Amino acid sequence: MLKLYKKFISVIFQYFNPNYGCKFYPTCSEYCSQSIKKYGLIKGFLKSIKRIIKCNPFNKGGYDPC
Repeated sequence: MLKLYKKFISVIFQYFNPNYGCKFYPTCSEYCSQSIKKYGLIKGFLKSIKRIIKCNPFNKGGYDPC
């Protein structure tokens, strides 16, 4: 599902909003795939949800390694 998101949905967001971009490095989708590989499905998924919750207008973003 992450690969489909990266290839299709993310591209659509960038097409309609050229200023669209992730606040964090690595991007949330890349962070999700890295955390699942590193911690396993359940813990990696929970860490990814926590990261997505941090993506809001009140957070500056920046470097956030997995």
